[in-house]
Amino acid sequence: MALWMALRGYPVHPLAPGTKTPAPNCSDCRTARHAPQDCPCRSRGGWCHGFHAATTDPDTVRRWWGTDPEPGIGVSCGPAGLVVVDVDAHGAPVPDRQRLLPGIPIDDRVDLTGLGSGYDTLALLAAYRSAPNPCEDTSTLRVRTPSGGMHIWYRAALNGPRFRCSSGSSSRVALAWQVDVRATGGYIVAPSTRTTAGVYEPLPGARVPAPLPLWLTAELVRTGHCVETPPAPAEPRTPRAKAVTPRGHRQDGQRVLASLLDEVRSCGASREGTAFSEKLNRAAFTAGGLAAAGHFTEAEARRSLLEVAEQARPHQPRRIALIVETGLRAGSDRPIHPKGRP
Repeated sequence: MALWMALRGYPVHPLAPGTKTPAPNCSDCRTARHAPQDCPCRSRGGWCHGFHAATTDPDTVRRWWGTDPEPGIGVSCGPAGLVVVDVDAHGAPVPDRQRLLPGIPIDDRVDLTGLGSGYDTLALLAAYRSAPNPCEDTSTLRVRTPSGGMHIWYRAALNGPRFRCSSGSSSRVALAWQVDVRATGGYIVAPSTRTTAGVYEPLPGARVPAPLPLWLTAELVRTGHCVETPPAPAEPRTPRAKAVTPRGHRQDGQRVLASLLDEVRSCGASREGTAFSEKLNRAAFTAGGLAAAGHFTEAEARRSLLEVAEQARPHQPRRIALIVETGLRAGSDRPIHPKGRP
């Protein structure tokens, strides 16, 4: 499994046999005070410093697990382009309802009887956004953990924002109570790894990560998981079909985008509870696809999106810019032709 993952671009590193923690450093590195990137073991092909040593080099992987097949497999999420939603099912006291979904007030009339784990809060978040429950997403790799939790693997957008790790119990950055995020700066246990508590077993469905859903991208942006500032707007690209795009074709695209912009504009009537991030993300993604198909230029789409979004949320320019750029870039890979036109 380690070699299979490495050959597919997922940097791997050994875990201590029977555990889900990285294999220990060599004796010198345990006492030396140096940054992982300065570790002399790296040049010698060692695995010191956990996920910092993760590699996709086949020879190194064969050597690490060829001499000892017992270590488990860790995958460095950042270099692999992964965002893994880690759903916990720990027996812990349920916090106040206002801490279940950070930033989203839960009305007292909502019956929370039976809520007791990350499965419940992630389902609640998905229902609040009118989105499919990730725990039931058979289009992506899902792994059952020995503790009864679940790892839901997703692939981040290639040119999109990078996200940081978080704990569902954090009071600062969290997606939902008992829902952790494994991304840049962290690692995830690979399926088939065996610990003393049990095996990380892949569930029925896809065996590879699917693209991170747009609504989850928006939620991670909203909850402060980004590790970088919004990218500067890219230079406008020449529409692929501009030279042969008839006027009616352009109007079709403008009509589709206008309806989505109206949804974003309507969010200005209320400061919360309008799914603003999700609506803007959907509009930006669609605009990127329409621009790629030649219905209008990306610059025109960006200008319209920013203008409408900043009217609805006038004090959130950085957040808006990030959502717009992420959506445009993701959508540009999937040209959209309204009415099924080629």
